[in-house]
Order: sequence, then structure tokens, then C-alpha cells
Amino acid sequence: MKPTRYAIVPKNPSAHLFEVTLTLADPDPAGQRFTLPTWIPGSYLVREFARNIVTLSAFNEAGRKVRIEKTDKQTWQAAPVKGGVLTLRYEVYAWDMSVRTAHLDDTTGFFNGSSVFLLPVGREEAACAVDIQKPAGSGYADWRVATALPEVRGTKRYGFGEYRAQNYDELIDHPVTLGRFALATFKAHGVPHDIVIAGRTVSVDMSRLANDLKRICETQIALFEPRTKKAPVDRYVFMTQAVSDGYGGLEHRASTALICNRADLPVLGRPEMSEGYQTYLGLCSHEYFHTWNVKRIKPAAFAPYDLSRENYTSLLWLFEGFTSYYDDLMLVRSGAITEADYYALVGKTLGGVLRGSGRLKQSVAESSFDAWIKYYRQDENAPNAIVSYYQKGSLVALAFDLAIRARTDHRKSLDDVMRLLWQRYGRQFYSGKMAGVAEDEVAALIAEATGVELGPLFEEAVHGTRDLPLEALLEPFGVTLEPQLSGGNGQAAPGAADGKAGGKPSLGARLRAGADCTLAAVHDGSAAQKAGLSAGDVLIAVDGLRVTGSNLDTLLSRYLPGATVEIHAFRRDELRVARVKLDGPEVARYKLVAAEEKRGAPARRARERWLRG
Repeated sequence: MKPTRYAIVPKNPSAHLFEVTLTLADPDPAGQRFTLPTWIPGSYLVREFARNIVTLSAFNEAGRKVRIEKTDKQTWQAAPVKGGVLTLRYEVYAWDMSVRTAHLDDTTGFFNGSSVFLLPVGREEAACAVDIQKPAGSGYADWRVATALPEVRGTKRYGFGEYRAQNYDELIDHPVTLGRFALATFKAHGVPHDIVIAGRTVSVDMSRLANDLKRICETQIALFEPRTKKAPVDRYVFMTQAVSDGYGGLEHRASTALICNRADLPVLGRPEMSEGYQTYLGLCSHEYFHTWNVKRIKPAAFAPYDLSRENYTSLLWLFEGFTSYYDDLMLVRSGAITEADYYALVGKTLGGVLRGSGRLKQSVAESSFDAWIKYYRQDENAPNAIVSYYQKGSLVALAFDLAIRARTDHRKSLDDVMRLLWQRYGRQFYSGKMAGVAEDEVAALIAEATGVELGPLFEEAVHGTRDLPLEALLEPFGVTLEPQLSGGNGQAAPGAADGKAGGKPSLGARLRAGADCTLAAVHDGSAAQKAGLSAGDVLIAVDGLRVTGSNLDTLLSRYLPGATVEIHAFRRDELRVARVKLDGPEVARYKLVAAEEKRGAPARRARERWLRG
């Protein structure tokens, strides 16, 4: 089977159009079919990438048009071409500034292969070559290319030219950034890693970023391969688009595509660890951990992916939740953040999970399975109906890790589970052993790796809806949980209503950002819900005083929890009046405190083994 050849060029950056040419030297003699994925791995929502194809034509070797018809939303059928080459030429509209699809203007370009490269059906395993071409015009003379795709001989690193992939799956698993970007390189246990920052930035401390990521990457490599320190890639690329307000990441087998607030990047001459920079490092750590956990260690439902439809698994709590546990743990183990910083991150996650009553209705296994229709399609009732397999999944991992360590006197831990998963499922995944983790074997794998039968803890944590016993699990480590009350609007803390606790009162609702005071979500059992207020209502007055998007907390701070206020609000174009008995302050997060006086040296040693690896 001859290689499938692609060429892609930013044909009209101002119109956000890529032009793609696909050439087959040996098309199906009965008529070649072509299809485009409907979703991209790591983002569990059918996105219908084919909707962005603007024009499409087919030609034979002589340049004459060949009839081609669309047969469904993502598939095209070409007429037979006798003894010759078949070429497709099509335009793709690229105006999605995200990590999932494609974006192009006169300052930068980005694409995932799943949104731009049609697959010739039946040629999934054929080798692929892609010629990445520079846009025409002198204004693009200094544009470069960043991708983890291997270059064909003659193409320089970061240069336009030809790149290759062993098959279609590899081709679409290497995103590409085009344009002007800052660049830094470091080696993690001998493997080169590139950092690419696109977008307008000022005084980014690339050296500090490289040093911090080097420590994080080396810590993760050593977790999975403690003896050899062998990375699963020959080269890795962190590619980030810096914007005014954005956050997100998507994992790939040898790279990650990221979006961050440019203010979160480290600044030359400012050595402090800002909250934004800590968040960015956590994002990088999360996506890098996916190099092992989900890109190579996969659920059986993803081995291989079927990109034409949803792929259901109840294990995203393991692949996303455990990754969310380790992303911050790797920060503290690498020395990028302090122990106190780590405790604050865990406390924030715990507060986020406990604020929503959805955790009492949906298990993390159910949340994983329904990601396609619930987690990725959240509405105003999401806090009352679903639980995040990311956030609660990370707490499940924490609970398992603490339990295993306590029961084995630290001889075993969740690290051993991850290493067993890597050895059995991940290490040889792209070398022909494409097996995945079965839906019902995780408990047995934990027992095999550690000798610990988690029993009821596993069943309740994964399939149940009761809150995790984290306070008891943290106790042997000398760590206590302290709720932190705050002002603002969210679900009231238990016992904090009716003036039984101090702090600012709340409506038990979340506001939508903007000039108006619009309710984005109303929590179950909250003051707002009891008074008949709903998501989408625009509050205009509290006891006759005007409300805006920024002054609600200030107005409510003059009342005590349990006080009754009169609120005027618009629902659509109808004015409503509600009498609201205010909730007490919400628990915004939990404070984890290492209490030396309770457990002494044994607890300190336990924490060191947990947090230092």
C-alpha cells in the first residue's frame, strides 16, 4: 500500500482558510471513500469537524474533475478512477481558538489533524506524508512550524516542509503550530523537550519555565520507570497559545496543545510563584502525565478509537481523575511548589466537589460513562445533577493512595498501581500490543500491585455517591481538614444558615460574569431556590437598592445569615419579586493542616513518603 500524501497550506489567513490536498497513487478501484473524525480523543464530545469543510473537489491524474458525493455527515464517495492517481482538494474553515480544532489568522495558525485530514477508508494503516507549506507573502517570511511529527530528510526542525507518520492515527495525534513563537528547549533524562509559546507576550521567563518543567517531567518519568528513567517518547513538545483569558489543554502521544492566560506565564525578574503560574504548571503536568495515562494506558473502549461515534467507558475517573491527582502531586514532588501550596490545591478541589449536590446523585463511574451527554454539555443545573470525574476522581485517587500507604506501612502506594498499568498495558501499546484496561478489572489490578483489597472503599468511591472518608484517611499522616467559610454566592455550609455561623450571607447561587447580576446556577436547597429564583434570572434590586454584576456581595454583607430580603428580578421580560431568607456563608474550600502535635515524627515521615515519593 503506497503512502497517503497530504499537503496543507494557510491559503487565506485573513479568511481563516486552510487548503488541503490529499493524493492517492492507488485509490480503491471500486471508488474511494473518505471520512473525517467526528471527535478528537481527550475531548469527549461529538464536534462534527466535517462542518468546517467549505469546498471539496476531486481530480484524476490528468487534472480532470472526478465525481464525488457526500453520503453522510462525514463521508464522501468518489467515482472509480481507472489506473491512475486520485487527488482531493478542499478548504477548511479554521476559526476556533481552542486546543480541539483549528485556528488561522495573519498572526498564527494551529491545527489538529483530526479536523483537517480526511481519511481514505481502508487505508488506516498506510504510511502518511504531509507537506506543511508556508502562506504566500512577505509578511509570513519569519513564520515557523512546531510539531512533534518526525521530519522527512531535507526538512529542518521548526521548518516548513515534509513530515511523516506511520499511519493515520499517528498523523492526527500530532498537532501543529504555525507562525511566530517563543521557543525554549530542555532535556528530561536525556530526551529533548520543546516549549513553544505563541501569541503576544512580554518578558516571559523561558529559562525559568524550562527549569521548572524539566523537574516536573523528570519526576514523572522516574515514577513510571524508576530504574531506567526512560521516557516513552524520543521528543516532546509543549505548545501553548497565550491569550487574554483562557485555559485548557489536550494531550497527544508526544506533545500537548495548551491555552493559557498570558498573565499566568512567568515574568523575567519576578521569581515569586504566582497563583496563575502555579495553575499553568499544573496544566502542563496534567497533560504530560497523560503521555502514559490515556495515550498509552487506555481503557479497552479506546483500543483502538472509533472516531466516527461516541466511545463509552466508565473509567474516565481513572484516566482523568488519577491524572488530576498526580498533576499537583508531581508539582510538590519535583519541588516546583511547597507542601503548603499542595495542601491548598487539594483543599480547593475538595471544596469544589462538596459544593455541588450532584455528587450525591451521580457516581464517578456514571459521570465517566455519561461524559458525552452531561460533563461536556453542562447546563445551568449541572452542579445539582453531575459530579466531575476530574475533581472527584482525583479525590478517589487520593483516598486510594492514603489507604494503601497506611495498610502497607508505606511499602506500597498508588505509584505501584500506575507502574503495573504501565508495564502491562502502556509500555508496548504502539508496538503492536494494543490492549486496554477492562471496565471491571481495576480493583483486581490494585490488589495485584499492592496486595491491598480496597473492598468497600473501592465500591463506594467508584460506584457510590457518599462523600469520601478523607478526614479519617488523612489522620495517620497528621493532616486535618478545616472548612474555610467565605462570602459570596454558592451552596451554604451545613449548619451555617439562620445565623448559626458567622461570615457573609449568600443566596446559594453562582453568578454569570458580566455587567448585569445574572444567576448562572442555583444550588439545590439554597435560599435562591426556595424563594423561586432560577438560573437566567437578572437581579436588579435588593431591598430597593440597585444590583450589578459586581456589587451583590457588598449589598448582602450588611445582613446577617437568616435575614429576609426583597429581591426584584427579571425572568425574560417579566418582573418578579422574591422574598429570600439568606443562607449562611459557603465553604469555598478546605484547609489541610499538618498537625505535628497530634502524630509527631511517624506522621511527618508518612507525609514525606507520600509527598516526596
